[in-house]
Amino acid sequence: MDWDALYSSAFEAVRGRIERVGRVLLAYNTNIDAIKYLDGRDLEERVNKAGKEEVLRYSNALPQRIESVPQLLGSILWSIKRGKAAELFVEDCPTRFYMKRWGWDELRMGGQVGIMANLLGGVYGVPVIAHVPQLSRLQASLFKDGPIYVPKLEDGTVKLVHPRNFGGDEESCIHFIYEFPRGFRVFDFEAPRENRFIGAADDYNTTLFIRDEFRENFEKIAESSSPAIISGLQALTKENYREPFEIIGEHLNVLNGLEIPAHLEFAFTPDETVRKAILDLLGKFWSVGLNEVELASIMEVMGEKGLAEKLLAHDPVDPIAVTEAMLKLAEKTLVRRIHFHTYGYYLALTDYKGEFVRDALLFAALAAAAKAKLGDINSIDDVVKAMDVPVNEKVKSVEEALMREYGMRNGIAELDGYQLAFIPTKIVARPKSTVGIGDTISSSAFVGEFALR
Repeated sequence: MDWDALYSSAFEAVRGRIERVGRVLLAYNTNIDAIKYLDGRDLEERVNKAGKEEVLRYSNALPQRIESVPQLLGSILWSIKRGKAAELFVEDCPTRFYMKRWGWDELRMGGQVGIMANLLGGVYGVPVIAHVPQLSRLQASLFKDGPIYVPKLEDGTVKLVHPRNFGGDEESCIHFIYEFPRGFRVFDFEAPRENRFIGAADDYNTTLFIRDEFRENFEKIAESSSPAIISGLQALTKENYREPFEIIGEHLNVLNGLEIPAHLEFAFTPDETVRKAILDLLGKFWSVGLNEVELASIMEVMGEKGLAEKLLAHDPVDPIAVTEAMLKLAEKTLVRRIHFHTYGYYLALTDYKGEFVRDALLFAALAAAAKAKLGDINSIDDVVKAMDVPVNEKVKSVEEALMREYGMRNGIAELDGYQLAFIPTKIVARPKSTVGIGDTISSSAFVGEFALR
């Protein structure tokens, strides 16, 4: 396979057709990311001061939410030890104050909606309507120029304005992100890959607060949209999920009635009750995107514990176990598209066929590599700057396994009435940042399909 040639042709195809996508509706979570690049010596000192024995307990099993400094530090160690991303709600006020005093190295646009809005609208020029739970001046300043809109009520009428023209100054919702590079060492832990831990310390995104003007005028807002991407369910708990899930169900009924395909961007969801509720809701979605940790967590609530363990047992992740899990999820929920992304490769299982599914994945992988290489991308032409990043040679075994098991050719196979598309990704050896790469991957692949259809 000449993957570089496929990468190049996929990029040119998407770039030439991106205007076909139409306006994308994005809901519900937008926040500000306060990014801290971890220092090993500083982290060790903090762990020792907080009580090393107690901290290490949480490095083995994540709590459902953060209620103390030892839980925060232990959860950061959990991510470092595994090289896996995780996000937990920080409920405890003293711990929130501790994170503020610890500080940050930079502030960026955060939340899946915020990151996707800046990418789709500010980089690709695809018009987006974004839900922003709290629009502070700082939050508004982090939106890029471009066709990015938020609903605003003026004299009883909903108008779409760029966030910087919204006016007012609401609260700043800040999430603290602790980043570490591959090989990062603390005590006897060494990160097998670069990643981050997120402490969510705001009371709006974490309860899935939905603005009145968005809820009351949703059908009118949706009518002017083409595809939709839904995200932000991950911090909900069994105590607070029912009301927001009722609203989401109403919104999905509207989208389905208008025949607008909706994608759910899954994220690490610690509460098992909420995961079960998401599973029940998936049948109303066209598409879902997740990684191995998230797919394993869904398999657990489906009663597939052995399969969940297989998904986390190997590096690279066993593609046969992934495909088996995707098939089980598709058969249970009838979701039409499942996009799996992991370090090194992506898979898409769809109930429709065509090379455009694979090519959209290639475009997404190139965009992710460009973001990792450059730190930020400012135009769609920046994406092609990642063409010189090498294709991941370590996943040849993954491709070979898919060829043996399913007769895959040119990254495409057919099984049980579905199409399976595979691509090896481009790996940036020393990424400038990992924040937002998953959202870059999923939104680029989803809109890439609509560009190429």
